[in-house]
Amino acid sequence: MVRKPVVSTISSGGYLQGSVRGRLPSLGGKEPPGPEKVVLKKKITLLRGISIIIGTIIGAGIFISPKGVLKNTGSVGMSLVIWTVCGVLSLFGALSYAELGTSIKKSGGHYIYILEVFGPLPAFVRVWVELLIIRPAATAVISLAFGHYILEPFFIHCAIPELAIKLITAVGITIVMVLNSMSVSWSARIQIFLTFCKLTAILIIIVPGVMQLIKGQTQHFKDAFSGRDASVMGLPLAFYYGMYAYAGWFYLNFVTEEVHNPEKTIPLAICISMAIVTIGYVLTNVAYFTTISAEELMLSDAVAVTFSERLLGNFSLAVPVFVALSCFGSMNGGVFAVSRLFYVASREGHLPEILSMIHVRKHTPLPAVIVLHPLTMIMLFCGDLYSLLNFLSFARWLFIGLAVAGLIYLRYKRPDMHRPFKVPLFIPALFSFTCLFMVALSLYSDPFSTGIGFIITLTGVPAYYFFIIWDKKPKWFRRASGRITRTLQIILEVVPEEDCH
Repeated sequence: MVRKPVVSTISSGGYLQGSVRGRLPSLGGKEPPGPEKVVLKKKITLLRGISIIIGTIIGAGIFISPKGVLKNTGSVGMSLVIWTVCGVLSLFGALSYAELGTSIKKSGGHYIYILEVFGPLPAFVRVWVELLIIRPAATAVISLAFGHYILEPFFIHCAIPELAIKLITAVGITIVMVLNSMSVSWSARIQIFLTFCKLTAILIIIVPGVMQLIKGQTQHFKDAFSGRDASVMGLPLAFYYGMYAYAGWFYLNFVTEEVHNPEKTIPLAICISMAIVTIGYVLTNVAYFTTISAEELMLSDAVAVTFSERLLGNFSLAVPVFVALSCFGSMNGGVFAVSRLFYVASREGHLPEILSMIHVRKHTPLPAVIVLHPLTMIMLFCGDLYSLLNFLSFARWLFIGLAVAGLIYLRYKRPDMHRPFKVPLFIPALFSFTCLFMVALSLYSDPFSTGIGFIITLTGVPAYYFFIIWDKKPKWFRRASGRITRTLQIILEVVPEEDCH
């Protein structure tokens, strides 16, 4: 039978409360089951956790243009060193997050760790910028790559119309939002499938590359460290490009409360994922250089496509499809994880209360998922997305660095805190220093973009005092807010999470 939400009361906050009651026939004289708790369930297993991390790290970058690292290192050998070092440093950050995630067992990632250590103001500023600009812009960028590559096989000999790319991109974004609104299980299952597609795409490049090495195609590795010397600013910028390519290892911490046995699952998923991604990235770059020279790679806008056209013949048409699936996986994983950030921020009182509500039957944070849809669409059709990401990339690394520095602070401030997983202190120290170094580098190398990003970030301060601290808002404002919340609850069929403890 169809279950119906039973609305029982109206809370003092002006929203509806209720539970899901099963209207089931009596079996053998037994009482029907009681109300089912409306909560986010623990459905993230080890395999699903690995698929979230790998699926969000590996997007379009490794397939399209790794030339940012090569351009700023000046040699094949040094570019491979940078890819390896960035993988190790990303592992350090991920291990630090593993300790934070097993010690502070709340979803929300950087936001909740900054809230616990540094207080509500910096935590609010973080989620403010993430909701309004960073996440919609980042989702739109990876979605545009999806739209471009899904259409490429149909426009082999001509340019793809920009409107067609944006329309198919809009469809892709909508599918991802609907999927994450309907079912946690199906979203996780599709993420596993897409992660296997990503790894298949990487293997399609690595295996022919290894065969080329066996055949003795090593001419591009001779004098690997010779060539144009990297400038003093070049190596740090190459490092910045590399770290950006590995970004995404933190997404499992956004869904900590939904992870089954987090004390074991989070560290294991992080270690396995980072090992796979680092080895995959380095070997993919090695494979490129078995067929493409450094000069040719610098001229290519899509290295994987250039590589496959030379070695795979007609099968090369499959590569754009795999790149599109890879982008779709990044879209899905990003929306799945970041919606939990908004959900937790709302639960903590930093975003509208509707965002912390759960669908009564599907048990998904429906409002927190769909809030991204209109903002992403606006940016897709109106915004200069790449400029926005450049403006705010420093904010991402600043807050991640602060969160990891908070781990060191907690070691001394709360030494008796239960820590099922513990890392040596040099790991968070080195990683937080790296993040702050990248922030300082961005201030030096591009003061204009960083300055604009800094100003956009600072708008979160007056917003915090207006929306959070100021509690004497006019009655009409509070009545309108309550009415909007109740109307959205009825339309979306959502209620606040029930206390399951």
